[in-house]
Amino acid sequence: MVDAITEAVAEKGYVKTVVADVISRSGVSRATFYEQFRSKDDCFRAAFEAHASLVVDFMSAGLDEMHRSDAPPLEKLDGILGAYLGALALQPALARVFLVEVYAAGPDCVEQRRRSFEVFADVVAATHEGCDGPLGTRPDQRFTAEVLVAAVSSMVTGMVAAGEWDRLPALRGKLMALASEILAPR
Repeated sequence: MVDAITEAVAEKGYVKTVVADVISRSGVSRATFYEQFRSKDDCFRAAFEAHASLVVDFMSAGLDEMHRSDAPPLEKLDGILGAYLGALALQPALARVFLVEVYAAGPDCVEQRRRSFEVFADVVAATHEGCDGPLGTRPDQRFTAEVLVAAVSSMVTGMVAAGEWDRLPALRGKLMALASEILAPR
């Protein structure tokens, strides 16, 4: 049912998706649906939480790999951006649902989206852990990580909303050019 609501919302949008869409796509009865979920909103929240957990796991794995790497900080950042953009390009329906449609699902889902943003900012900050300069893991460096993630999020969400999947790979180079400019020694 979690996959079914994800598919339905990707196709029809959150507002136009109804419980009957989930039931027909998942092949369960209405009674079975309501044994598991109180409403469409409840089902969507479960789907969003499940997929948000996958994103956190993905980011955590990237963070672990980064800590084992001797790559320079900008290469680590480039690797994280490449992995993120690549994952979105491979799963356009999920990207649309959880980057665009989430805002129609109410404050609980928007708060979960904000927590995912924070995890992404943690990973971006960790690419420059122990570095001097504007980006790193110290509290005074956190704002730069948030700004970079906000830029990524805004650009990606706009492209996903417009269905411009083919533009996502080119975004990596432009975002890295911006990051390089922001992080260049003055």
